[in-house]
Amino acid sequence: MNNRELIDKLNKEKSLLFSEWEQLLGTFNEDDAKYSSQIARTISVDKFGKKIFFRGIVEFTNYCKNDCYYCGIRCSNKNAVRYRLSKEDILICCEEGYKYGYRTFVLQGGEDNHYTDDMMVDIISEIHKRFPDCAITLSIGEKERKSYQKFFDAGATRYLLRHETANEEHYRKLHPEKLSLKHRMNCLKDLKEIGYQTGCGCMVGTPFQEVKHLCEDMMYMSEFKPEMIGIGPFIPHKDTPFRDYPCGSVEMTLFLLSLCRIMLPDVLLPATTALGTARGDGRKLGVLCGANVIMPNLSPIAVRKNYMLYDNKAISGEDAGENLKVLQDHMSDIGYEIVIDRGDYKK
Repeated sequence: MNNRELIDKLNKEKSLLFSEWEQLLGTFNEDDAKYSSQIARTISVDKFGKKIFFRGIVEFTNYCKNDCYYCGIRCSNKNAVRYRLSKEDILICCEEGYKYGYRTFVLQGGEDNHYTDDMMVDIISEIHKRFPDCAITLSIGEKERKSYQKFFDAGATRYLLRHETANEEHYRKLHPEKLSLKHRMNCLKDLKEIGYQTGCGCMVGTPFQEVKHLCEDMMYMSEFKPEMIGIGPFIPHKDTPFRDYPCGSVEMTLFLLSLCRIMLPDVLLPATTALGTARGDGRKLGVLCGANVIMPNLSPIAVRKNYMLYDNKAISGEDAGENLKVLQDHMSDIGYEIVIDRGDYKK
């Protein structure tokens, strides 16, 4: 089969063999990418219309106990300016966002043991109480199942945990010894079993990544069937061991977004900040490749520059309303609209 036939097969059967993924990802050209984006865009418009869901990210801590080799907030980075937001700070962010139409709040942070389970339950419960019509998403890394259950019972219904890579050998080259791919995959399994809308995903172009690793990522996601997928290009950070490695390919990232939409038609698929950082019109291109979610920043403007996972992160200096207006204008440029909606996963 040629690549166009493989894309058609994926559209029909929603899966490919490893050898077929290897051919498609290893040999695709611009025409293949255009063909897949057209199919992905058609699927997305059929499912969701030309509507883009928006989620407000609150980056509430940049402390992290882990030392992942690619991450700017790794614990050994002594140049990072650390901060933590209080419960009151977080609620103010949500209050401001709600006023402008945000109906999903994403609490994102490093793996910071300062925030105990009880503290997180208190924060989640209060957000749920004050904004009962809003969804609460967590992106706070690997926890034990009992912790995930507590957060779910308190009102969090979505969880983002990128698997980063589905290949054990590649995982070992990106993380220190104490972290385990098996544990990360078990966390994702626990989240799904508890009932979260669960998000996984990978970075494109990380050091030592080969086409076969991306093939394994696609096969894993095909089998796991996440409700959300986060894919963005690797961007190096100056204070990490990977500082001198090149950025990941925007073209490969966009191609994978299209293939994810074709493979999992109902998935909630963000056009990520990393994509917008790697290329100025990256988020627009992401939407045109099948993405249907964007995630503006609700964090206090004073701390946004300190949540720096990678260099040159696209940081807005606007408040919640101004930020949203800019994104609305960007989406209207390509014929899409941002809608006030929780944007739940619906099959």
